[in-house]
Amino acid sequence: QVQLVESGGGLVQAGGSLRLSCAASGRTFNAMGWFRQAPGKEREFVAAIGWRAGFTWYADSVRGRFTISKDNAKNTVFLQMNSLKTGDTGVYYCAAASRIVGSRLERDYDSWGQGTQVTVSS
Repeated sequence: QVQLVESGGGLVQAGGSLRLSCAASGRTFNAMGWFRQAPGKEREFVAAIGWRAGFTWYADSVRGRFTISKDNAKNTVFLQMNSLKTGDTGVYYCAAASRIVGSRLERDYDSWGQGTQVTVSS
């Protein structure tokens, strides 16, 4: 298992920005991703990054507004969120995948963080 600790959530007005961080420790992994869960909805894929080559994948709803990046030396993944909308509100989770790279499916991620709340007000 990989231990994941998220930080950086908070309250922001629509149009604003937030940067989430997720520090990983423990076993090695091949990819990391961000998912989110809005109140009353299922958890959904947001973005993913391959840990070696750095290829990235995004949900259509965030492409062009969010950027996933990594710092291999610090075993940390980031999610820069710009032009935030009220629909981006939710709990954001980072996750690590030990095998599959670039998956949008929860089942392909082995380890999960505790989540960080992002609230976008109108």
